[in-house]
Amino acid sequence: MLLTITYRGAAPGDLGFLLHKHPDRVHDFALPVGRAHVFYPEVGDERCTAALLLEVDPIELVRSRRFRGDAGTLGHYVNDRAYVSGSMLAVALGSVFRTALTGRCDARPELAASELELELGLHAVPLRGGADLPERLFAPLGWTVEQSTGLLDDEFPEWGPSPYATITLRGVSRLGEALRELYVLLPVLDDAKHYWVADAEVDKLLRAGEGWLAQHPERELISRRYLAHQREYVAEATARLAALDQGPELVDAATGGDTDDDASESRPLNRLRADAVLAVLDEVGARTVADVGCGPGALLSRLAADPRFTRIVGTDVSPPALETAARRLGLAERSDAQRERIRLHPSSVTYQDDRIAGLDALVLMEVVEHVEPERLDALARSVFGLAAPASVVLTTPNAEYNALYPTLAAGSFRHPDHRFEWTRAELAAWAGAIAEHYGYRVEFRPVGAADPVLGAPTQLALFRKEAAA
Repeated sequence: MLLTITYRGAAPGDLGFLLHKHPDRVHDFALPVGRAHVFYPEVGDERCTAALLLEVDPIELVRSRRFRGDAGTLGHYVNDRAYVSGSMLAVALGSVFRTALTGRCDARPELAASELELELGLHAVPLRGGADLPERLFAPLGWTVEQSTGLLDDEFPEWGPSPYATITLRGVSRLGEALRELYVLLPVLDDAKHYWVADAEVDKLLRAGEGWLAQHPERELISRRYLAHQREYVAEATARLAALDQGPELVDAATGGDTDDDASESRPLNRLRADAVLAVLDEVGARTVADVGCGPGALLSRLAADPRFTRIVGTDVSPPALETAARRLGLAERSDAQRERIRLHPSSVTYQDDRIAGLDALVLMEVVEHVEPERLDALARSVFGLAAPASVVLTTPNAEYNALYPTLAAGSFRHPDHRFEWTRAELAAWAGAIAEHYGYRVEFRPVGAADPVLGAPTQLALFRKEAAA
């Protein structure tokens, strides 16, 4: 099984930093089904290519209890599992390029966060679902799809065309996003997994599909195939994906509520919002930051990937959300110094928490609207009075923009856990009063494509402490 990744750019050799594999070496990895090798067949001034080659041990595969086969039948031994680019290649990709999948690159954080000109080559890909399946799966994600097939056997043309294809994907994408798409879609093309599917696969699907799967036109087919047609898991994934696609922030509260999407944007609104927050943190020169109400750690993972942030704190009232964030950040595998740099704590935004006091910046990204109105004074005292950071970055939905969402009934909120949603004037009034009382000045910025009358879908308020201005 072979996957090639080609990057064209000003310094194409930086692909080695992004993949965390040096181009001058051949890297070998032992896996439960065989051995994986990473090498670079091409490193030039204009392009660089990395290859992942998986050599499967068919005998070990048969012996494995995790193998999805019928023991005692000929099909258990005679099959294409060891040769097609399917679930085993996806598992190898997830194991060998684990850090790259998360989008983290401490050596080149700006490159990991950038959209790159990429070419992905897949060989011996099964076309179980029709010759147009690769186009249906990858084209909606922005990839140009080329595929070639030949005869099953040139000596016997009457046997017809091969059920396998070579697929080349070309496009512009963050490398981590491209790898996560492959991680999900390789077993979907194959429509088979070499191991038994358990309930953890649903969370893996949702994590790898964050930002693209909920809006994919083939999401039901993707969910069925990725989850090996296990009805209860497919039903769970379908419900969670449907919630993500009902409109901005109409999501299951267990996901942290930070996955809404704006159909008018080529990129999901949650990504645009995180981009806006990170840009503001850069603007104010923040180095120590707390993400208050961090949820499952979407913003934390991007903060952690940037070495400019020397101290990162994530707080949330939900222990399961913090556990998800810890897994997402890979805290268990990080060094002691990294675990000291990144801290997660259970806490409420309305309570005093000395662990977030005196930082450069506090982020309240889609948090304030989850607080009961009568508790907003307590939030203000905790954040602006007691923690008293140099800057506060707050984002919240613009209630006026809700009229543009056809699936959202009049007067409804974007998320079932929202206690209110402010218009632009209401946010300005609240934020202005808070700024005056606690010694900050505040400015407002739109996030997302703005309607000329109703404004942008998200509104951002940037508070700067007067003494720090």
